[in-house]
Amino acid sequence: MGSNDNLIDDVKSFLHKLFTIKDLGSAKYFLGIEIAHSSTGILLSQTKYINDIIQDAGLIDATTVANPMTHSIILSEPGLPLTDPFVYRRLIGRLLYLQFTRPDLTFVTQQLSQYMQTPCDHHLKAVLHVLRYLKGTSHFGLLYPSSSDLNIVTAYCDANWGKCKETRRSITGYCIFLGSSLISWKTKKQNTVSRSSAEVEYRSMATTSCELKWIQYILGDLGVHIKLPITMHCDSKSVITLAQNPVSHDITKHVDIDYHLIREHVANGFIQTPYIFTTQQLADLFTKSISLEHMAPALSKMNFVDISPVSS
Repeated sequence: MGSNDNLIDDVKSFLHKLFTIKDLGSAKYFLGIEIAHSSTGILLSQTKYINDIIQDAGLIDATTVANPMTHSIILSEPGLPLTDPFVYRRLIGRLLYLQFTRPDLTFVTQQLSQYMQTPCDHHLKAVLHVLRYLKGTSHFGLLYPSSSDLNIVTAYCDANWGKCKETRRSITGYCIFLGSSLISWKTKKQNTVSRSSAEVEYRSMATTSCELKWIQYILGDLGVHIKLPITMHCDSKSVITLAQNPVSHDITKHVDIDYHLIREHVANGFIQTPYIFTTQQLADLFTKSISLEHMAPALSKMNFVDISPVSS
């Protein structure tokens, strides 16, 4: 990659002398990811990959659903073990690969992947529900606008306290933007059980700040220097107060390392932590199953767009 065509040509010539290469031009399809270039920006999608999954699962004629996760199925409940768990594991593996362009699948895939060891019938039913959702949204993808500001990084972090009913561990979720482009997102179960919602939110903030530090290093290697402080949006006033207050609190002895990590990043001007309303918290998408009414606006802000061809 680069902005100097002459230097790019020099690299190609150098590589061609070492071993034969062929210039295929601008990338259009790579490892199941479809790439469309335009003056607006770059569109990434996996429509063909999704259609292949649906065909293999025998769901071509299945009805579609509006949400990737159904609330009628409780994953933690006991069920009838599958006679061939490989089918379930293969579908989960394919859903994991879809997350490269489908942030809407991140939470549900994280939940379903916890049962790969001993999947049951209702787990497979939940996966098939996801495929029916994909059937109706196969032409969606991520847009990376050409007008995006490469010097501004913004983050959203959130947590769902005690979400896992089996272990009572909480879920961390975050999403990070470079300008208006979504470049990093994640759903992850926390490593320990937390005693308060403030504690889990603080751990989520620490995880996000580590990702931001890594992104800063990567962008620096590419010659992109981001503006500091980075805005990290949080919907917990108590956690924001804790991050900005150098005085120790009772909670800090439970999250001592995370506390000092966040305090250091705030104090040296690496991040700032303004409060936002829960309704504006984009990271909600990565910590819980939300309604279509709230999911659609969040995905729209992530430049998750419908790229289906317009009928004449």
